[in-house]
Formats: sequence, structure tokens, C-alpha cells
Amino acid sequence: MASTRPAAAPQVGGKLPPIPPNQTLYVTNLPSAKIQKDDLKTALYMLFSTYGPVLDIIALKTMKMRGQAHIVFRDTQAATQAMRSLEGFKFLGREMRIQYAKSKSDTIAKLDGTYKMPGTAAANVEMTEAQQSIFNAPAPGTAPAIAPAAPHDLPSKPSNVADDAARGQKRTRAEEEEEEDSDEDVAMEEDSDDE
Repeated sequence: MASTRPAAAPQVGGKLPPIPPNQTLYVTNLPSAKIQKDDLKTALYMLFSTYGPVLDIIALKTMKMRGQAHIVFRDTQAATQAMRSLEGFKFLGREMRIQYAKSKSDTIAKLDGTYKMPGTAAANVEMTEAQQSIFNAPAPGTAPAIAPAAPHDLPSKPSNVADDAARGQKRTRAEEEEEEDSDEDVAMEEDSDDE
């Protein structure tokens, strides 16, 4: 006769698999209304930096992120030591809850070269002609797509002071001194002709 005992069903309300250790800690149950964001970040930095170099602290005061922060350490060992030491620590009257963050922080991704810009879905959107002409233009300093104009088609450099002033072009100090020298020469010649 077979056993009538039912097979064990997976737990619906059970614990999730543990999050693997990483350099970023997720801290919850922080005071939200009593302290300014900058003061909160400073206090968290002072507390967590005793366990190792802190690269970044993300603490937002939006409704969704109120009372939460992400602390980014330079290495996993420092993050682990801080998490073990400060779990349940009374911070500004509330016991902190600390766990590893679910994913790598943007700061760490930028450092190790794996950072990807958010909004990859926007890459599939078709661009208009105007957008293509703007965004697909050659970078400054690269060769132009069209042939340069012939030297005789290029405008010549104005040599007259009146032309410079009319066009609003700034002259270099050497050009100004050169102009002053040439004015003095002209005045002397005129004086010599009058005699």
C-alpha cells in the first residue's frame, strides 16, 4: 500500500535565496523626516567609513526611497565587515537593517568598465532625418565629409582696423602693436612731406 502523505510543496512565503556578497550595502529603517539629506549622508559616511573606504552614499528623500540608503565600499571585505558589525545598530533612534544590494552599483560598474547607460529600449526607436543629421554628424576635429573650399574662395583676413572693429573681431596684442607701429610711420611720412 502506498503512502498517502502529500509531497512537500514549495514555500510561497519562504525566504528568498541569499544575495551574494558585493561592495554595495542596502540599508533600511533609517530616519526619514528628522534629518536633512546631506546631514544623513555625512552621518552614514562617518559611521560606515570606519570599516573601509566608502566610495559613494546614495540616500534619496523621495517617497519611494525614504528611509533607505546604498553604501558603496571599495571592496567586498569592508562591506561584509560593516554589515556584520552594524546590523541592528541604533542609528539616530532607529535600528538599521543591512543587507547586500541586489545588483552592482553604478559607481562600481563605472570603475570596472561594465557600466551601461540606462534606456536601452530607446535605442530601438527610429530617428528622424533631422535627428540623424545632428547625431550622426562627424565629431569635431575629424575630416569633413565634403571637400574643403579652394584657397581663392576663402575670405581673406581683414587688415584694416575699421574692418576689425566693424566685424567685432578681437586682435592679438602683436597685431595691435604692429598697427601702432605702422600708424606712427605714416604720421612721420606725412610730416616730412609738408616741409
